[in-house]
Amino acid sequence: MKRRTFIQNSSAAASSLLISPDWSILRRSTLNDIQFGVIGCKGMGWSNTSVLLEQADVALVGICDVDQNVIDQRIQDHKEMRPDDPTPKTYRNHEDLLQDPSIDAVVIGTPDHWHCKIMVDALAAGKHVYVEKPVANTIEESYLMVAAQRQYNKIVQVGQWQRSGAQYRLAKEIVDSGQLGQIRLVKCWAYQGWMKPMQPAADTAVPDGVDYKRWLGPAPDRAFNPNRFHFNFRWFWDYAGGLMTDWGVHEIDIALYIMGAEAPKSVVASGGKLAYPDDPAETPDTMQAIFEYDDFTMLWEHATGIDGGPYGRREGIAFIGNNGTLIVNRQGYEIVSEREFNGWNQERPEKMKSIESRMPWQAQPPLQTHCQNFIAAVKANDHSMLNTPIESGAIAAINAQMGNIALRSGQKIYWNSTTRTFKDNTLANKLAQANYHNGWELPQL
Repeated sequence: MKRRTFIQNSSAAASSLLISPDWSILRRSTLNDIQFGVIGCKGMGWSNTSVLLEQADVALVGICDVDQNVIDQRIQDHKEMRPDDPTPKTYRNHEDLLQDPSIDAVVIGTPDHWHCKIMVDALAAGKHVYVEKPVANTIEESYLMVAAQRQYNKIVQVGQWQRSGAQYRLAKEIVDSGQLGQIRLVKCWAYQGWMKPMQPAADTAVPDGVDYKRWLGPAPDRAFNPNRFHFNFRWFWDYAGGLMTDWGVHEIDIALYIMGAEAPKSVVASGGKLAYPDDPAETPDTMQAIFEYDDFTMLWEHATGIDGGPYGRREGIAFIGNNGTLIVNRQGYEIVSEREFNGWNQERPEKMKSIESRMPWQAQPPLQTHCQNFIAAVKANDHSMLNTPIESGAIAAINAQMGNIALRSGQKIYWNSTTRTFKDNTLANKLAQANYHNGWELPQL
């Protein structure tokens, strides 16, 4: 090559590098940070992302969503949060984002029916995962996700962040101490007074910028309806499981974690659309489910449009023992002592020593602790460090799905933990399985 040609080519190459540098390489070399992408960033996907970005050594390098309008908004949000950071790359398909070798981890904030497929794809691509709750829309997918984490040996944190709350850890210590006596009943509930009925809406054209075919993914094909899109997907069986799975996994996770239980022997449920029978939602606005375990029973109940839940609390878990009851929720905990009966018109002394009811001190909101816990586990490459690993997320999701299956089947269902099937119940077993559509297939390991 002639000297003049060599110099011209070298100058052009240098100029190109200055104009469009590989920011991912530059950031990693200067900050040694964890680089992540978010897949599905309308709701909790972006809430988790925002909290992760509070950590200086964490950088967002990829944004994926089926709605270009959401992507545009999140690019602006990122610019306001991290004005000195490069603009993240944007994607419409999660497969394209996962091909970026600079991405260490992904946040999955899509509707529930996408969680399993995207999580398994991410693990196969060598990424760590923070997946929103509930982990999946079926029992079959939940077990598959646990198996995938074990096969690929990556870090998987589930967004059941109550596990990172100080009051829940203290509640476990109190229950484990035995002061409450034998616990024979656990109550979990979510009363959501802010939730009002949706108004019926006709099917419409797909909004500009939305890849609706990709949004549907493995769900059944159907015309676009605004009531089934974005936040309200939660109330339709094709995509989610209503309050039983949306709120239920938070409370059931704490209940079973503290009680040391995994799968029930039987479940029976009752409820339906009793408050708003004409609203277009499919999932029940009112529901009770009773779960039978070896040494205790657990009651789940929920209601929309009402705030007056048990013990005067909108949401919570109550551990009811022979000596006293521990009530814990996001506002703190309280102990209510049982009393010893000494005869009618006689003083009834408390059975247990008084324990101060309070909200334990914690340095920061539990969602921050949860996200920091995820990054710490990623850096250490230690799955055992996680506050809510995929195993715990799956237990909560499987139990919550059982509540819905009992309701939808109209039967008391009996679980075989060895075969992971319902005993002599074809309908219940069918509802437990994933049914993918539109050419999508359940991931294979």
